[in-house]
Order: sequence, then C-alpha cells, then structure tokens
Amino acid sequence: MSSPAHPSQPQHPTEAGPPWDGTETWWPAPTTWLSWLPAVVGGALVALPIWGLRGALAGAVAGALLAVGVLLSLSWTTRLTEEEFRVGRATLPLSVVSGVDVVARQDRRAALGPGLDARAHLAIRSWIGPAVRIHLDDPADPTPYWVVSTRRPQRLAAEIRRRSRCR
Repeated sequence: MSSPAHPSQPQHPTEAGPPWDGTETWWPAPTTWLSWLPAVVGGALVALPIWGLRGALAGAVAGALLAVGVLLSLSWTTRLTEEEFRVGRATLPLSVVSGVDVVARQDRRAALGPGLDARAHLAIRSWIGPAVRIHLDDPADPTPYWVVSTRRPQRLAAEIRRRSRCR
C-alpha cells in the first residue's frame, strides 16, 4: 500500500520524481554551449604565433573562461515561495495572481504568436516545451500575464494556485 502524496507536492504521472522544492534552474541548451567552442579555439589561435604553445594554451583557457562566464550569465532560476514567484531578477507577488493555466507544448506556438498580448512578461526557453501562463490582477501594472517555461507545468501551476489562493 502506498502512502498518499503530500498536498503541497502533487504527484503527476508526467512529472514523476523527487519532491519539488519550488525551484528550477534553466541552463543554456547543449547546442549553445557547443556554439562557444570557437572562443576556445580562437583564443588558442590568436596567442599561438605570439607566445607559442604555452601562449596557445593560455589563450584557450582564456577563451574557455569567457565562454563559461557568458553561458553562466544566461542561466536563470525560478523560485516559488509562499509570498512571491521569482524568475531570474523579476519578482511577482502572489497576491496579484488571479489565475494560472498550463500551456502545453503543442499550444505554445499559438500562445506566443497570434494569441500573445504584447504587454505580457515572457520568460521562455525554446528548448523547454511546456509553460505556465500566470494571469495578473494588479491595477498598478499593465502586464496582463506572465508566460514562463517550466519542465513541471502541472506542479508549478498547482503550487501557484494553492499559494496565491486563486481559482
């Protein structure tokens, strides 16, 4: 006999895994990392004729450090607490959330194309298919909703609904 899932950590068949703490980190796609390989080779080639093999090694290391620094700056973390939802440096107080819905992978193109409100806040990654749309009710902010990529859309939507007490 299995024990029931904790209510704040719903189990979904498509989102199986360890209990979720409300945090998700988005790293650049593997192809993006590969696209920075020329920085390593270029650093070596620039230094080779001037300083020889040791210079080429130092140039390759400098190119690799540059690439890693840029790529790490492209990573984002989403964090859901009891009071707010953070995506990178953007913060959304849960008190202004009026609704949440899941945007399935197959519906994403329409949601981000003809169905998109130009005032919406987008935090999307092309290689993460599903997303959540978080509807806002804040008279001081013209942003109608946020669209946020996530690997756990059902869990995130359920947790935002629970924590914001929206419908």
